[in-house]
Amino acid sequence: MSAKKTGNDRHLSRRAMLGGTLAGGGTVLAAPALAQGTATLEWKMVTSWPKNLPGPGVTAQRIADQVATMTGGRLRIRLYSAGELVPALGVFDAVASGTAQMAHTASFFWQGKIPASVFFTAIPFGLLPHEHISWIERGGGQALWDELYAPFGVKPVMAGNTGVQMGGWYKKDINGLEDLNGLKIRMPGLGGEVMRRLGATPVGLPPAELFQALQSGVLDATEFLGPWSDRAMGFQKIAKNYYSPGFHEPNGTGEALFNQVALEGLPEDLRAVVLEACRAENGRALAESDWENAGSLKLLQEEDGVTVKPYPDEVLTALRETASAVLLEFAEKDPLSKRIYESHRDARARLAPWSDVAMRRFLSARDTGA
Repeated sequence: MSAKKTGNDRHLSRRAMLGGTLAGGGTVLAAPALAQGTATLEWKMVTSWPKNLPGPGVTAQRIADQVATMTGGRLRIRLYSAGELVPALGVFDAVASGTAQMAHTASFFWQGKIPASVFFTAIPFGLLPHEHISWIERGGGQALWDELYAPFGVKPVMAGNTGVQMGGWYKKDINGLEDLNGLKIRMPGLGGEVMRRLGATPVGLPPAELFQALQSGVLDATEFLGPWSDRAMGFQKIAKNYYSPGFHEPNGTGEALFNQVALEGLPEDLRAVVLEACRAENGRALAESDWENAGSLKLLQEEDGVTVKPYPDEVLTALRETASAVLLEFAEKDPLSKRIYESHRDARARLAPWSDVAMRRFLSARDTGA
């Protein structure tokens, strides 16, 4: 007769199961065996991106490759692009349930499930990439993010950054607020709610469906990321008006999600490697995005016939005022949402004067001689 399992035994069994399996065998592998360095652990990473999509798709693969290299092959992560194992917007649930140990995605996709998640990608007129990283790393943002996802058994971290975003691709000119009326636009996060209040119709679609939707007329406009990723998606073949600034996404943090039990089940050294691989990707991906966006913007204008346009002042003013109202209402949803809103607001108040003195004035002096 077998001994009755205690609650602790069951917890350990679940940890071993979610931690991974022996390469090629499917045998459950407990953490102590890994600590001896005698076996290879395999993880699944599901993503919200088409395979090798410039920007986030490249980042996800690079994290997997870096982990394999830095662990000497002790931990290997198999990447599944959107739709290969789970749908693009199903990766959070996949990690929470243990279907995959890890995901690469963006937090604003979970607005319907976890409204405050949008703050950890970007909010309208919010933090720039370097400011966002500062908030997460130094301003208490990570602790709030952890608290937000803890009920789902999921640990989030920053994992790459696509930088400042563009405002989007429009089939028709935007000359004033009247041009937003009835406009079918893909714009996730709180930016979509701002657009809705100004008369547009936000349409929620995963990245892989955007080109066809824009081509078929399901969308009149779409935002995605920046010139590098957008050009790879082919939007310039359909729409020639490319608007800026990306008021809705001044930052482009990629999100790595970990099943908490699987992450805790790793030996300490492997856990540190996985987390540091994600952390290192923040700087690497941002440098790559800035460099490639600059080159792709030039190609879009000189080879693809795209016109880069600013939003009219009337539209920007309305967007900014509406965004403020949306955020104030959002802060009243629940106590944790309010704390996240206040933390983000306080970080912006602290960082903005420094960004103004250090960056805005320098750019003005460098580029205009002012």
